[in-house]
Amino acid sequence: MRKVKEWTASRRTLQLVLAKKWTFLLVAVGFLLGRAVILETLMPFAAAYFAVIYFLRRDTYAWVAVSLVAGSWFAVTPAPMWIAMEIAALFLLFKGLEAYEKAELSTAPILVFAATLVVQLFSLFTQDAVSWYNFMMAVVEAALGFVLTLVFIQAIPVFTMSKKTASLKNEEIICLMIMLASVMTGTVGWAVYDMTAVNVLSRYMLVLFALAGGAPLGASVGVIAGLILSLADLSAIVQMSLLAFAGLLAGLLRDGGKLGAAFGMLLGTSILAIYVGSQQDVMASTWESVAAATLLLLTPREMIRTIARYVPGTNEHAKSQHDYAKRVREATAQRVAQYSEVFRQLSSSFGQFSGAAVALKHEEELGNMMTAVAERSCVNCHRQTACWENKYYQTHTMMADMLKKVEEGRVPASKSMPRAWVSHCLKTSEVLNVMEQQYELYRNNMHWKKQIFDSRQLVADQLSGVSQVMEDLASEIKREGQTLHLQEEQIREALEGMGLSIQEIEIINLEEGNVEIELYHHFHKGYNECRKIIAPLLSDILGEHIAVKSERPPEKGGEPTLVVFGSAKEYEIETGIAGVAKGGDLLSGDSFTMTELGNGKFAVAISDGMGNGERARQESSAALTILQQLLQSGMDEKLAVKSVNSILLLRSSDEVFATIDLAIIDLYTARTMFMKIGSTPSFIKRGNEVLHVTANNLPIGILQEIDVDLISMQLQPGDTLILMSDGIYDAPGHAVNKEMWMKRIIHDMKSDDPQEMADMLLELVVRHHKGEIIDDMTVLVARVDKHMPEWASFRWPGLSRLERPRTVS
Repeated sequence: MRKVKEWTASRRTLQLVLAKKWTFLLVAVGFLLGRAVILETLMPFAAAYFAVIYFLRRDTYAWVAVSLVAGSWFAVTPAPMWIAMEIAALFLLFKGLEAYEKAELSTAPILVFAATLVVQLFSLFTQDAVSWYNFMMAVVEAALGFVLTLVFIQAIPVFTMSKKTASLKNEEIICLMIMLASVMTGTVGWAVYDMTAVNVLSRYMLVLFALAGGAPLGASVGVIAGLILSLADLSAIVQMSLLAFAGLLAGLLRDGGKLGAAFGMLLGTSILAIYVGSQQDVMASTWESVAAATLLLLTPREMIRTIARYVPGTNEHAKSQHDYAKRVREATAQRVAQYSEVFRQLSSSFGQFSGAAVALKHEEELGNMMTAVAERSCVNCHRQTACWENKYYQTHTMMADMLKKVEEGRVPASKSMPRAWVSHCLKTSEVLNVMEQQYELYRNNMHWKKQIFDSRQLVADQLSGVSQVMEDLASEIKREGQTLHLQEEQIREALEGMGLSIQEIEIINLEEGNVEIELYHHFHKGYNECRKIIAPLLSDILGEHIAVKSERPPEKGGEPTLVVFGSAKEYEIETGIAGVAKGGDLLSGDSFTMTELGNGKFAVAISDGMGNGERARQESSAALTILQQLLQSGMDEKLAVKSVNSILLLRSSDEVFATIDLAIIDLYTARTMFMKIGSTPSFIKRGNEVLHVTANNLPIGILQEIDVDLISMQLQPGDTLILMSDGIYDAPGHAVNKEMWMKRIIHDMKSDDPQEMADMLLELVVRHHKGEIIDDMTVLVARVDKHMPEWASFRWPGLSRLERPRTVS
């Protein structure tokens, strides 16, 4: 038990130490910044550091103030009194502004400038050292304090890792470098044998950042560190070029890991040391580099990865960005899935409620009706007791039989009443009239109940459809969130192996039949590398035909071109359309659409509004527009048509309707689903054979509940699908078999071009009426052909097939 208590106490102590680690580190940094001196006499770091710590780490500013004063005591030119006065002046200014609620971090640079300038001028007057040079140096020190405050505002949140962003701006990285170099100037004068601490630390920082961020960051760190150190020690001006060159070489050799970066740093420092220094300087520089390399080897890899994660352009940064995007996608997919479940539950609730509302037993309704009849016709009859108490069963049976006759519409006349009924009841005519009235009320009641049931059922179906769409969206978001770094690198290496340099590649989806890849490039115009080389190469490594879906040129000069590659469909559709308005008017009541639904399906449709002119055009256009949007969102076809029907019913109290003739063609299998709502037959020309597709139902917008007939057919390459409005189909009149007449016209057409067929069919119908256009006429022709890739795929030696990720369920 005693050991457990001791272990618990030790653990608490360790947690306390870890919680205070940043406090100890900030105090240590304060000591070194208090000791730092540049240009032999200037000490601008202390006031700037204290001001930023006061606002960002209010819990540690007292200890930091003590460490700054203590550090200045051990400076090359000790000035603890003046540093203490600057800190005290800043403290008083902050407290004064806080009293008026004006103390903000944005005011810190101005306050540092003012406090530093006032204290320095006070020191000049008290020491009787007033001169233009000293006055200028005081202004320079105050200005440096102003600039360093801005630097520390950016650097300290990064240094303490309290900044939550996934990447750092270039300005933040530079400010961090300036802060670290300023801290190292506080070690000037410390040496072990011939190795100076400032040179060892500067080279360690250089090689650490070169290993994490590459050559650009290594060279930048070298330049900044060399500049700051040369200000602290004018004899070290050569350190700027030495550190910059060493950082460049260390970054270039970062692929060799710690040893490679250390060797590059050692090589860079040694070459320039040999060129500008003596033999003793070369040996000292070599040992300093060896010490820095040793510190690098002792640095945990996790620390290097953490630094690289915040540096744009590194693999670790890209991975962290992908991880962040993946977490966002997963959270979004989860939320969408929750909404989908909510809509599914709502749909289930509506369905259950609707079923319960209309599940009324017929016997119960008859009982209610007979009770109402008895209350209105028998309540004042002197034989009520005899009929409903003494002869209840006989009376109930007779009234039930009579009610059944009323329900069937076989109400007997007064002279043909059943003898048993007349002998039993003295008010047969009155009872029969009340029964007919009650039955009419019952019929109206059941009609409106059915209307309510149909409406609720439609809402339930629509909620279920929305739930399904959201569930599909959640699955798609999860699928896009898969990590595809390896596949992207494999494609990049393959393209670079062929001499094609691309700027960026991003795989959106690798699902078979639904591939989507985005590529950014700077290729010259006119050579068409994407269609001739990249698409065939992707076809080979993916095992399916890939084509260029879209190409977006840059908006500004110097920006890359975006090219989207996707799965090439097995079939392609060529369409033609021809139409004319009644009497040659400009506005036809027919509407049509030809569009890809975005899921490997192609839809063609014609809608004919009631009548002619603008109103008919509005109805047919509204029906097709809404239907197209619902289908493109992923809603089920039947539910989409029912929703359009409901919308047309609700949007106007007038009698308006529209036919819909819809064909959805699967571009991978050529399987075609026909949906005909009040429309004319469609025809399929297959060689010398002409097939017809027909259905018998009413147009949408007439009844609340419509019958949606789905007809599925397998089209073949070369088939031509022909949709037409009634103005075309009814052209021969009622005396002729329209179907046979239309089949013969289509069979005799010699052309297989869709546009020519549409024009020819419209012209034949107009000629048949001797040039008179008796109705709105529209014909839509779609030809199904096997897709032939523009360029054949080719095998590149040494390139393997791309491994597709598993589908997320």
